[in-house]
Amino acid sequence: MSRADDERFMARAIEVSLRHQGQTLTNPSVGCVLVKDGQIIAEAVTAIGGRPHAERQALELAGEAARGATAYVTLEPCSHWGKTPPCANALVEYGVARVVVAVDDPDERVSGRGYQILRDAGIVVETGLLRAEAQRALAGYLTRQVKKRPHVILKLAVSADGMIGRQGEGQIAITGPESRHAVHQLRARCDCILVGIRTAIADDPELTVRIAGLENRSPVRIVLDRQFELPLTSKLVRSAREVPVVVAALPPSALPGISPSRGRSMERCSALHRRLEGCV
Repeated sequence: MSRADDERFMARAIEVSLRHQGQTLTNPSVGCVLVKDGQIIAEAVTAIGGRPHAERQALELAGEAARGATAYVTLEPCSHWGKTPPCANALVEYGVARVVVAVDDPDERVSGRGYQILRDAGIVVETGLLRAEAQRALAGYLTRQVKKRPHVILKLAVSADGMIGRQGEGQIAITGPESRHAVHQLRARCDCILVGIRTAIADDPELTVRIAGLENRSPVRIVLDRQFELPLTSKLVRSAREVPVVVAALPPSALPGISPSRGRSMERCSALHRRLEGCV
């Protein structure tokens, strides 16, 4: 297999991995492509909810044809026993001859052990192919594993002269249809979307996914609202029964002018009023 062929099949594995991005809970959305005699014989992505893993699904699809094949996987095959057997063992069991991996798994339960299982079984292992591209696709998982925090994406709509709007004019559309569609796709891949209270008041946004077929993938909406100013008539509050809203405010002792009934009204609208002492 030439280098160009390897890159083409790994690029396909990365593309496949994006199908379930944001839908695999704490597991990464991994892509796996099985190739034999220069042809793709099976491909799979981590299932919604995180199981089964991509490798096992692809192997089951290929069946006996997997023997002697090359597997292109975006993340090092797992080596630990959980609710399902390790993917590294499955690759050995099905007789795969060669495994090409884009990114090493930083999870301490794996971290090189997957490769060792494969090599001990006589499987050729090559790593690092299209690493940067795969790391971008796995950014959420890798950030959580390595930095122990969520992966944060900053979204800005800025005019050519560096402005984000006009003072006092409310919501002004700077972006076009293509970029708005891309933003909704991004929302569908994220767990949460966060705005400040000034944006929530000025724009009165919904912050939901409004692409046909993806409406049920809207992220949890979070509003940083120190003084608990979010209007009860806002779109965020009025839609909170359908998509959760978290309001992060100062503790009651720091808000003597706020009526307790306001918090109760928010709760009746199904918005979750969360006070984060010392954090906001």
